[in-house]
Amino acid sequence: MNLRAGLQVKFFAIMAVAFLVVVTLILMLLNRQERMQSEVVGISREAMRDTIAESLSRHGEGEVAQLAGSLTNPLYYFDLDAIGELGRAAMMNPGVRYIIVYDNEGNIVHDGNEEIPSYGKRMDDAMAAKIITAQALFTQWSETTLDVSAPIKVGQQRLGGVRVGYDLKAMRVYQDTALDKVRQRLEDLGRRQLFWVGVLSVGLLALGGLMLWLIQRWLVNPIRELADAAHTIENGQFDSAPPAAHSNDEVGDLMQAFGRMSQSLARHDRDIRRMAYTDALTGLANRLAFREVLDQRLLHLRGDSGQLGLLFADIDDFKRVNDTLGHDAGDEVLLQFANRIQETVQRIGGERALLARFGGDEFVILVEGSRERNGEARTVATHLAEVLVGELGQPIVVHDRQVFLGTSIGVTLYPEDASGATALMKNGDIAMYQAKVAGKNCYRFYSRAMDQAVERRVHLEHELRGAWDRGELSLVYQPVFRLADGAMVGAEALLRWKHPEQGLIAPSVFIDVAEQSGLIETLGPQVLRAACEDAIAWHRARPGAEPLFVSVNVSPRQLRSGDLPNVVAACLQETGLPAAYLHLELTETAVIGDEIHASSLLARLRASGVKVWLDDFGTGFSGLSHLRRVPVDGVKIDRSFIADVLRDPDDLALTTAIIAMAHSLGITVVAEGVEKEGQYAVLRERGCDLAQGYWLGHPVNTEEFLALLMS
Repeated sequence: MNLRAGLQVKFFAIMAVAFLVVVTLILMLLNRQERMQSEVVGISREAMRDTIAESLSRHGEGEVAQLAGSLTNPLYYFDLDAIGELGRAAMMNPGVRYIIVYDNEGNIVHDGNEEIPSYGKRMDDAMAAKIITAQALFTQWSETTLDVSAPIKVGQQRLGGVRVGYDLKAMRVYQDTALDKVRQRLEDLGRRQLFWVGVLSVGLLALGGLMLWLIQRWLVNPIRELADAAHTIENGQFDSAPPAAHSNDEVGDLMQAFGRMSQSLARHDRDIRRMAYTDALTGLANRLAFREVLDQRLLHLRGDSGQLGLLFADIDDFKRVNDTLGHDAGDEVLLQFANRIQETVQRIGGERALLARFGGDEFVILVEGSRERNGEARTVATHLAEVLVGELGQPIVVHDRQVFLGTSIGVTLYPEDASGATALMKNGDIAMYQAKVAGKNCYRFYSRAMDQAVERRVHLEHELRGAWDRGELSLVYQPVFRLADGAMVGAEALLRWKHPEQGLIAPSVFIDVAEQSGLIETLGPQVLRAACEDAIAWHRARPGAEPLFVSVNVSPRQLRSGDLPNVVAACLQETGLPAAYLHLELTETAVIGDEIHASSLLARLRASGVKVWLDDFGTGFSGLSHLRRVPVDGVKIDRSFIADVLRDPDDLALTTAIIAMAHSLGITVVAEGVEKEGQYAVLRERGCDLAQGYWLGHPVNTEEFLALLMS
């Protein structure tokens, strides 16, 4: 019997082949679907991990950079309370595990806790070794923590640093949760797809092709759009439009959720950029924003004839506002100053002028000159500086009190002074410092000679360090005489520096360097101890004679530190000098600058038996009325009045008035700079108590002074 392949057999054969083809296609589709799901989950995992990590890193760096800037003044003055307040405020930010403020040696200054249990301990964790000497923002990752650190600087001087640790567990939990949802929804879609493909494969093979097309449209394309959008966000383009949801199913929900996440990241990125480029107090551009604009302007002007002018404005004696009225008043003063500067810059500086606050009380202004008119940048900068000095010299009303502050402005020009942003900013800072040296409340243009002056000052400061230990610094003593009987009653200790190469250096030069650099806080106690030891030697050399006092000059910086009474007490205890024979001399302006703080310290000194004198009296801006509020034992009439007391009736009248007023308050009067016998006679006639000067005796070293006592 011959078997013939009939239509039915062919049909079943075709159906069998079709079934095998469909089954094969289904198997291939299932395999492809599984691989796609793995790819989608992997892509989503990488995109979410990188996006969240980058966002957290940028957020952390922005917060830490801002916190480091806020900690500059508290760490500079070692204000643990202010550091603690800033630390605790930062600890309240979401995700922050710890905050550590440390010094240059890696020792912990504050950890955000009120008790500071780790104070003084050295950071010894695995991440600490890489950040102790870091000069810029530094980010480290561990399995559980993102550690961001930043140095705390004053100008170029590094005071220490701050590090903040962020918890990564929340990020990983959020990532795993989101991926689980994606995986679950993909699995649900896969099962739904398998069901429809299985049903349609039994009926029509063509419908299977249609299902493939629908799957491609409903699933693969949206996922690819999500992957492209995630890649765009990964590249930092947070403001790009998120993919639109074309369906109302799980894929549509996923795309909508992704869109909301993209908008949230864009919003956070804008906030971070605003915080990174804007000064929090004044709303002006900050140092980072100003530097970027300056770099762009310079790049645009290279090879062109354009000009730029930089003005560095620093408020004079602003610390006095914080010390006397508090930091809230200081912030109000800064806001008023910023508004005045901004109004002036908008009126005079031109459309392309830029104002920024560099932190503290320093503002920087960028003005641009026209390419057509040579020298216009200098003209605009000069006019702007003149107006600013006048405007900012007007009184400011804060807390119902008038505050008088000046402004020192340094001006530098491009391309005359420098061709790069770093050099321009350095030159402006140097010029501003020269304006302060010139008397403050003025402006100065940068010149090449200023660089040489700064270099000489830096070299002098370097040489001054250790000069006492090398024996280059020594004390000389100028006798002080009682006018009533002409007896020597004491001597003023004067510091001298004999440099091995430059010879004798004027005290007015190196004392100013010591004051500005902070070396006076080391030299002051050394001078005080040496003078007390010499005074004890005088007493032992003249048993039974009237003991001599020794007067020692105290700098304003020593007075501001607040530790002067403790230093004096320790010195008297170590040397054995009775407190009554130690006289401390302070300048009038140093005392009047902060009467409340000074009066408290001087009262403690006088209570211990030490005498307090006001030096250079009459040269300050205060007047005699301040003697009622400042507890002192004596005043030293400045030599400028004594020099003309014989030929200038005004100086004679003023000197007579000072003597009478001081005696009415029970204050001793000392005249310095007595160089003529006639001056001595006039002062004695007017009732002056004590006197010193070249006519009475030149400053001599310790051995010569002791020989003078024995003669």
